[in-house]
Amino acid sequence: MSTAPASSRLGGETQADEGALTTIRRGLALTPELLRGLWITLLLAVIATAGKVVVPIAVQSILDRGIIAPERPDLPFVASAAGLAALVLLVTASCNVLMNRRLFRLAETSLATLRTRAFRHIHDLSLLTQGTEQRGALVSRVTSDVDTVSQFMSFGGIMLVVMSFQLLLATGVMVAYSWPLALAVWICYLPILLIMGALQKRIRARFQEVRTRVGGMLGAVSESLVGAATLRAYGTEERTRRAQQERIGRVRDAQFSVLRPQSASFFLSETADGLATAVVVVVGILLGTGALGLDLPGADLTAGGVIAFVFLVSLFSQPVRMGIEMLSEAQNAVAGWRRVLGVLDTPADVADPAGSMDPHTGRRSDPVPGATPLPDGPLDITVRALRYRYPTGPEVIHGVDVDIPARSRIAIVGETGSGKTTFAKLLTRMMDSASGTIEVGGVPLNLVPYASLRTRVIMVPQEGFLFDTTVGGNLRYGRPEATEEEMLAALAELGLDAWAAELPDGLDTPVGQRGESLSAGERQLVALARAYLADPDVIVLDEATSAVDPAADVRLAQAIDGLARGRTTITIAHRLSTAERADRIMVLDGGHLVEHGTHAELVALPGGIYAGLHRSWVAHREAR
Repeated sequence: MSTAPASSRLGGETQADEGALTTIRRGLALTPELLRGLWITLLLAVIATAGKVVVPIAVQSILDRGIIAPERPDLPFVASAAGLAALVLLVTASCNVLMNRRLFRLAETSLATLRTRAFRHIHDLSLLTQGTEQRGALVSRVTSDVDTVSQFMSFGGIMLVVMSFQLLLATGVMVAYSWPLALAVWICYLPILLIMGALQKRIRARFQEVRTRVGGMLGAVSESLVGAATLRAYGTEERTRRAQQERIGRVRDAQFSVLRPQSASFFLSETADGLATAVVVVVGILLGTGALGLDLPGADLTAGGVIAFVFLVSLFSQPVRMGIEMLSEAQNAVAGWRRVLGVLDTPADVADPAGSMDPHTGRRSDPVPGATPLPDGPLDITVRALRYRYPTGPEVIHGVDVDIPARSRIAIVGETGSGKTTFAKLLTRMMDSASGTIEVGGVPLNLVPYASLRTRVIMVPQEGFLFDTTVGGNLRYGRPEATEEEMLAALAELGLDAWAAELPDGLDTPVGQRGESLSAGERQLVALARAYLADPDVIVLDEATSAVDPAADVRLAQAIDGLARGRTTITIAHRLSTAERADRIMVLDGGHLVEHGTHAELVALPGGIYAGLHRSWVAHREAR
């Protein structure tokens, strides 16, 4: 078996020290669709940006050549200049619309790919790894965290490029008009831009905290909704509301902590805008009137040039203001990207030997050498020197050796915490052991492709989880192509046809979320029928009758007998009536296999653990 990971903690902040540009490059590598036809998008962006300089140029030309220079206003020139400017602005607006449409389509297409990869990889992780994070927080990585990336990439990303180009373009035009005045504008903004670097680092760190707290809040919301019945049963709704309010308050406080450096950024940019405009007006007039006495190229400005320069300052300041806003959005997106990458960077510690999808490239890996499907026919199981320890705890399975013949019925009994469920998960490869081997049909379990393993070896968990669809819809999870006749036949084989006939809408009866419209026993009946319809060769039942009433227990026992017929069956037996019907019984105690034999052999074993459990169970049953 493969070695269990030293730590199964789901990655989330694994890139905490990774630079923002590195994170963005890695994120873009995951979404190649975003870069498809990028040159077209950039061309549209360049045209849309370049067209903006037509306004100050047109204003300067109209003032100097159409109004001030001639003895009286040259109206035809003014009209033609204004018309040409309007035409250029129309083309600019059209390019801007086309650019935004392309960005939105490409961003959503590529981020759908990112969501799909993240969702797929989460399902490739072992149950142990998934269990290290609340389900709602895990879902937030595929939803809200990706949404932050979507919001930025569909607008902010290209706008940073556009605004950078606009900044350079405005600077170039200002230098062409008057390099001293352009230098004065840059002197006004340069200290602000230097301070922005420090502020952005603070914003990035605080957005990372925001994403983490949002994930925790969503996890708590999901947990409280799933456990609503328990909360009401114990009257803890108010305490839960207070706890959730505290989490919401922490999210709010985290958002407010981002607002402070953001507000400082906006204040500094507005200050620089006002200062630059004042400098342009004052210095421009002084240059234009020759009051400064400078005899330098670009030191003489016309009235139209001064007015044009005021427009150019606006053109210059817009990318600074928007750049600050987009950088803040970028920090939020980087924080979201890091959490998504944290999922994708978490290795699939229980990998498909037939090859699995690489979440970073989208390509399937090569099969593991020796990968072999299970042989046809009945399957036996051989376990040798099996050991397992959870990443943060001591060893819980200690050197188990056992042979399970094909088509035999095995019951596993033991006190709570003896390792029964862990052993069952190892048999079905929901987790991999630390050492030792499990062979099914003579094939090492870690070399059986999932396509073979998941159809031939099935586990029915204790809770009998049902999906929010109908009874028939849940049965088809066992065999998607099953017809209604085949489903009814499966129910009849298990002795459940009378029960199914009592359902309000038969197979079309909705079961509700998690099957809550049905009783615990009925949920387990559907789960057993679903497993029967899948027609496995090995079936593992995890305490299938532990939470039902005696009447339902009889029906479940009949269904289990039908399910086990002709199959290798391993049952974790909470009730010893199940163990009595088994061919052989395994007794686990503290992770050790301490007894193994038939019911008669173990009951007769002096001082045996099973004998003691059986006596206590019989006495309790007779007392009732």
